[in-house]
Amino acid sequence: MQRVKLSDSLEMSRLVYGMWRLGDDADTSAAHVEAKIQACLDQGVTTFDQADIYGDYGAEAVLGNALRANPGLRQRMEIVTKCDIVAPCGRYADAKVKYYDTSRAHIVKSVDTSLSEMAIDHIDLLLIHRPDPMMDHHETGAALDEVVASGKVGAVGVSNFRPWDWSLLQSAMKTLLVTNQIEVSLGEISPFTNGDLAFHQQHGHPIMAWSPLGGGLLMAGNPPVGVVADEIAAEFGVDRAAVAVAFLLAHPANILPVLGTNNLDRIKRASDALKVKLDRESWYRLYEAALGHEVP
Repeated sequence: MQRVKLSDSLEMSRLVYGMWRLGDDADTSAAHVEAKIQACLDQGVTTFDQADIYGDYGAEAVLGNALRANPGLRQRMEIVTKCDIVAPCGRYADAKVKYYDTSRAHIVKSVDTSLSEMAIDHIDLLLIHRPDPMMDHHETGAALDEVVASGKVGAVGVSNFRPWDWSLLQSAMKTLLVTNQIEVSLGEISPFTNGDLAFHQQHGHPIMAWSPLGGGLLMAGNPPVGVVADEIAAEFGVDRAAVAVAFLLAHPANILPVLGTNNLDRIKRASDALKVKLDRESWYRLYEAALGHEVP
C-alpha cells in the first residue's frame, strides 16, 4: 500500500483504520481487537486513528488491552490520537458543560493518560481535536512543542480546523503541524470549494478525511450518488463503499481516508478502494450526483 510522508519522522498508510466505534462493538476482547488490527496489517493498513473521547473515553483502553496482550503489534502500527474535548461522560462525568481545553495542563495530562490507556510509550501523531474559541495560541503551541520535545509525541496536527485556525496555531510553534483531519466525503463536499482543501494542497499538507462514507448514509438505500457509485463499482468488481473512498483517493490533495467499521469482513475489504481507478469524467459523475445538479 502507498505510504504518505507527513514529516521527516512520520509516514502513514494511505488508508487509515478509525477506532471511534471500537468500544461500541459487542465484542471488545483483546483477541477480537487484535483480529481487526491484523486484518488491517494484512492489507498494508498500518495507521490507526484514536481519540481520548472515543467510546466515552473508553476506546483507547480497549486498544490498550489488545496491545498488552500482544505487545509486538505496536512496532507495526502508527497510532494517532486526539485531545481537547471535555464532555460530561466517562472520566469527565462531573463536567457541567461540554467544552474544549487547549491549555498546557490539559494537553500534557491528556498525553500521559493516552499513553497509559493504550499501553504505549509514545504517540506517533497527536491532533488537537476541535478548534477552541478560548485558545491561547502561544500556550497551546508551546505545549505541543513541549510534548514533541519530550519524545512522548512524534508529530502534531489538528482536526476540524479552518485555514485561519491552522495559521494562528502554527504562528506560535517551532514544530510544524503535519495534517488536518476534516470531514470530507461524497456526503460532505464543501471542502472541495470552501478553501479547506485548497489551503492544505497549496502548502503540501496531507489531509485525513473522517467519515469518508458519510457516516454510512452513502451506503444505505439508493440516493443519486449511490446509484452512480454502484454503476462504477460494477466495472471494478467492488462495492459502492470502495468507490466512495476511491473518490477521495483520486483527488490531488493527497487525502488519507479514515475508515471506521467494527465489521471484520468490511475491514478485510478496506483495500478494495485501491482497485478503483477513476478518470476525471467518472470523478465528476460522482461529484455531480453529490451536488444534486451539474456543475456551473
